[in-house]
Amino acid sequence: MKPSILFVCLGNICRSPAAEGILRNFAQKEGMDLRIESCGLGDWHQGNLPDERMREASQNRGFTLTSRAQKIKPEFFDQFDLIFVADQKVLRELYKFAEKPEHKAKMHSMTHFSSAFKGQDVPDPYYGGESGFEHVLDMLEDSCEGIISHIKAKNCTR
Repeated sequence: MKPSILFVCLGNICRSPAAEGILRNFAQKEGMDLRIESCGLGDWHQGNLPDERMREASQNRGFTLTSRAQKIKPEFFDQFDLIFVADQKVLRELYKFAEKPEHKAKMHSMTHFSSAFKGQDVPDPYYGGESGFEHVLDMLEDSCEGIISHIKAKNCTR
């Protein structure tokens, strides 16, 4: 069974779809078969592509973001092996919906495996300028490299 990863932010148009696109790109380069999705706490942007500014900043780095916004579903807690959240506010909200201790155990900060930003919240760039999107992408690239390394190490020990 291939590893499954879910990224969660507030509206699923900036941080989580960027993390999804970056990790998908890294996994493809490594020849890894992963299930990768993203979602948001709310359905405000349901069906929309990621924010245009995030798509442009990502494209400039070689990442194409094509996922459509979706809201978290209760079944996601059982369907995904790892759930990465953008910040503590998102984590607190997800904890309210997690029915089992093993659901909570799957949740980590997006920067959990980062070498440079470990444990930091990924700030929401939506209301900021261009530099905010660049900073978020820096954080997500480093974090996704760490996720890839973690999965490779875990698979090697089996």
